[in-house]
Amino acid sequence: MGVSTFKHEYSSSIAPSRIFKALIIDSRILLPKLLPQFVKEIILIQGDGEAGSIEQINFNEASPFKYLKQKIEVLDKDNLVCKYTLIEGDPLGNMFESITYDVKFEANSDGGCLCKMTSIYNTIGDFDVKEEEVEEGRESNIAIYRVVESYLLENPHLYA
Repeated sequence: MGVSTFKHEYSSSIAPSRIFKALIIDSRILLPKLLPQFVKEIILIQGDGEAGSIEQINFNEASPFKYLKQKIEVLDKDNLVCKYTLIEGDPLGNMFESITYDVKFEANSDGGCLCKMTSIYNTIGDFDVKEEEVEEGRESNIAIYRVVESYLLENPHLYA
């Protein structure tokens, strides 16, 4: 098994606690609502939504994927940290055993936040992942963040 690690940062004008609550804590509710063309539903199939829980994301026909399962490894609401691992489903294809995302939201000086994400790709065999090969996944993550950010900008009373 090969392991490739990538680090990414995204800035937002939204306060870190608000975007963490919307994007991480309430993702099962918000993502199907905000991205119905792609996300059909997010089902909690094991646990209570805290660390150790497993979620299944079912995608709509417009998505190139049918489903994925992810395990919540860490959910630290005080420090705005979430770590989760994609453990099953179409996005893993035949190249990845798992993909782990370690996400932290930090306040910046303008009242917004900086989202720091580390992605760890555990490959099947000795496949070496290049940064340009994970660009599509990174762009998808940024697009999701931007949709949630827009929703929060339009609804400043939510998650305050």
